[in-house]
Amino acid sequence: MPIDLDKALGAEPVTRDIAWSRRDVLLYHLSLGAGRDAHTDPELRWTFERDLQVLPTFAMVAGQGPSAGDLPPVGMDLPGVDVDLRRVLHGGQSLTVHRALPPEGSATVTTRTTNVWDKGKAAVVVLENSARSPYDELLWTTQMQIWIRGEGGFGGEPGPDAPHGQPGRDPDHVLETRTDPGQALLYRLNGDLNPLHADPDFAGAAGFDRPILHGLASYGLVAKALVDGLLDGDAARLRSLDVRFAGSIFPGQTLVTSVWRTDDGLVLASACPERGGAPVLTHATAEVSP
Repeated sequence: MPIDLDKALGAEPVTRDIAWSRRDVLLYHLSLGAGRDAHTDPELRWTFERDLQVLPTFAMVAGQGPSAGDLPPVGMDLPGVDVDLRRVLHGGQSLTVHRALPPEGSATVTTRTTNVWDKGKAAVVVLENSARSPYDELLWTTQMQIWIRGEGGFGGEPGPDAPHGQPGRDPDHVLETRTDPGQALLYRLNGDLNPLHADPDFAGAAGFDRPILHGLASYGLVAKALVDGLLDGDAARLRSLDVRFAGSIFPGQTLVTSVWRTDDGLVLASACPERGGAPVLTHATAEVSP
């Protein structure tokens, strides 16, 4: 059976030690387009080691970049989950940072499967990560929703309904982010070597015209747009970001992110104008500090 619900939920948490360097942080920022217009704005807060700050979404790749050395083959190495990688999509992501991330450091990360939801035509595996510093400070917590097409119908709970979407009024801000044709090839060096983002044949077998940009790259692009466009370039003000991945984007296309200010924080929605305004990120919220 591809999904063994009892085994997946009953597995012991996995703990691993990670470390990262300034080079890892710089690569991450460059893979999100930082410094693209270096002749007019080198964006030194993202691209130069002096006074380097860290985009909070770096937490999603910390410990996986060049400092980690050779990475194991890509796969779904989860107890109770044995599926074809071509059926896997990143369905949603949340991140809460509890303190500003240092440009270099180490942490102990604990991973566990918290839920497996039955969506009928798909299964959704929810993975939770928490990271603590060597001083036992909580650095960040994340939840990743992994959609596995064709693996539903096993009799599990369907999970919660999607949160409310965007407000019924014009956005307060609109942020535009362009991507480069080779951006997925650069972003994958952060550690996600899924061939879906590099190999045209693999992408075609998965139903795409060509390799797509990583969902977490879109996630990071939106986070950077928020920090640059609304938070005065101060990465520490972005405290959380929760999104649903509603559609893919091809490298070289554009993300247009609408932002609404509410009493509870920011509500976001990103779309791709080259695809007729098709949604990319939906049901998205962000918490920011003053």
